[in-house]
Amino acid sequence: MCGIAGILAEHLPDRAADVQPLIDAQRHRGPDGEGQWSDGICTLGHRRLAIIDLSDAGRQPMSNEDGGVWITFNGEIYNFEELRRNLTDRGHRFRTRTDTEAIIHAYEEWGTAALRRLRGMFAFGLWDQRRRRLLLARDRVGKKPLFYTEVDRRLLFASELQGLLADPSVPRRVNARAIDAYLSLGYVPAPETAFEGIFKLPPAHSMLVEVTPSGFVTRVEPYWRLEYEPKWRMDQTEATDAIRATLTDAVRLRLVSDVPLGAFLSGGIDSSIVVGLMARLSSAPVRTFSIGFEQSSYDELEHARRIARRWNTDHHELIVRPDASAILPTLVRHYGEPFADSSAVPTFYVSRITRADVTVALNGDGGDESFAGYDRYRANRLAARAERLPGFKRPARAVGRLLSGAGDPKHRLSRAKRFLAVAGLPMAERYSEWVGASAGTFGDARKQQICSPDFLTAVTSSRPAAWIASLFDEARDFDPVDAAMAVDVRSYLPYDLLVKVDITSMAHGLEARSPFLDHEVMELAARLPVNLKLRRRESKYLLRRAFADLLPSQNVRRSKMGFGVPVGEWLRGDLRPMLHDTVLSARALQRGYFEPVAVRRLVDDHLDQRADHGFQLWNLLMLELWHQELVDAMHRPATMGVVQGSVR
Repeated sequence: MCGIAGILAEHLPDRAADVQPLIDAQRHRGPDGEGQWSDGICTLGHRRLAIIDLSDAGRQPMSNEDGGVWITFNGEIYNFEELRRNLTDRGHRFRTRTDTEAIIHAYEEWGTAALRRLRGMFAFGLWDQRRRRLLLARDRVGKKPLFYTEVDRRLLFASELQGLLADPSVPRRVNARAIDAYLSLGYVPAPETAFEGIFKLPPAHSMLVEVTPSGFVTRVEPYWRLEYEPKWRMDQTEATDAIRATLTDAVRLRLVSDVPLGAFLSGGIDSSIVVGLMARLSSAPVRTFSIGFEQSSYDELEHARRIARRWNTDHHELIVRPDASAILPTLVRHYGEPFADSSAVPTFYVSRITRADVTVALNGDGGDESFAGYDRYRANRLAARAERLPGFKRPARAVGRLLSGAGDPKHRLSRAKRFLAVAGLPMAERYSEWVGASAGTFGDARKQQICSPDFLTAVTSSRPAAWIASLFDEARDFDPVDAAMAVDVRSYLPYDLLVKVDITSMAHGLEARSPFLDHEVMELAARLPVNLKLRRRESKYLLRRAFADLLPSQNVRRSKMGFGVPVGEWLRGDLRPMLHDTVLSARALQRGYFEPVAVRRLVDDHLDQRADHGFQLWNLLMLELWHQELVDAMHRPATMGVVQGSVR
């Protein structure tokens, strides 16, 4: 894990020092060293978090034997030893035992097709001097980030937005379309970012930039896609053996490290399986780290402790209290753009306590999206079946409106209300409503009520709901469960969950590894019959049976709780002053996004407990903090008007 950056100059030669501000801004991603290299056309920079080969031989940027190919790399290639043997047999000579060097020689041997041979998480910039071309690439599911922009006839790239923003020539013009997407989704999907002219490279994509006499010639293209059809022809026993072997191998590969490692342990099925496999594969006790809450409906420590006792782990815990205001500005700066997932707060804290003991932590991320762990998958199946019942839609919505909206979003009545209120809508719309209920997003109707006419006019070309609909359209021939999982893999997973974990872990120089996101595990799971993933009301049907011997019976049987945060209670309590001083400040209300009266009503209704708008208010809080930390900080006017599709 590291922080990377680079500058490609068409006519204006750059020196290695030019990339220094970009990597300085990402020092947290690589506290163990830095490096720069330049040939006058391409300049590469690197901040190192040493994991494999801690010697100076592992320093980056790194080149091949003759210095014709250079790379700056962030991530881990778990099959690098296999690649090394293959490439050595083909005549390549290795000077280090790093996975970085394996990428260089793989590129020499197979060109851009080498990407399909890499098993791991990665983002890198590779400069081919002879061909005068720069290759940028990201891993299949988007664990490692990569941002880029073109300004003053230069192309710049970095691991984080704050790396690019460290270059004074990069403008900070707010992208109104991205703000609209944020309000609808809780995140900004690729290729957009919150700043005009700065982009994300999408997951599973490469970007090839050739330097020609007439300028840059750029080509962005995908190299992988998760396939759900045709289904594997195997019975339950064969499927159990297959997933057991594949996931065990994925965990084994992620235990390779020259520094101490441990695991995040939530008490859920996925992280518990990972810890069990680590214990089986390790000779020493596994170090585990858990987060709890004072509110019992959000606390999973009891279940995590049960796993810790089962495997006699070296266990560490922290109770998260509503002092989030102390870290929110820091989180906002690390994200670089508005990000609404409130579970970033406990993830930040668990990363902090974990980094005090280890440098690498395995987790259970990705298990839900491959094995049907979320309630919305079962709800999508039920709604699809109910659609076939004559006259279902109108009574369902009526009952949904009548049900009490119990204050706790985890309450069964609240969940039933959310299901019935939208069960009769098209698949994409009900999916957005279900995801938005826990993410606090604003649907099109809600935006019409709270957003200003000027802002709505400026974002008429922005259609985040249409993007989700297009993803469902591509999955229209799938079973409803597979369809919802396929959409999650291309939306919520890369742009919410993985962003959250990368930013919060790397803020502390901690490497997070996710065995369930191994592409071989995902490819196997995607093509399993749906009834092996979700059977009747039981989620993760096959997974529970494949690893039942690793888990106490209470953990096997328990329903998913989810890594939620009691945002509503926090905002009525210790975070109440921050909510007032930020969301209701004159500066916030004059930005041009919202109708001030509507925002005040939203706050008052929540604080007076007439409704629970906790997640939506959290979104507004994070949006305003982003403005203060990353836009106003550049001494631009505090009042910003909507002009030509952007807020500035």
